[in-house]
Amino acid sequence: MPLYEYSCTSCKRKFQVLRPFSRADEEASCPTCKGPGKKLISAFACVSKDSEGFSTPMGGGGGCGGCTATSCSTCH
Repeated sequence: MPLYEYSCTSCKRKFQVLRPFSRADEEASCPTCKGPGKKLISAFACVSKDSEGFSTPMGGGGGCGGCTATSCSTCH
């Protein structure tokens, strides 16, 4: 099941809701103040591990959020 991210329009708190695709467009209430939540666009990472356990970013031509390295082993 996908994890959707929301921002409360009342208290500005960010929260997440785990729900099936069939409920993706339903509104979500803030767990803190019960105000309405606005669904956010979420970024995600996709990596592949080789037989030695090293991670390699897949797709997007880069690594983590704005990183231009092609391998996490080159990051500090």
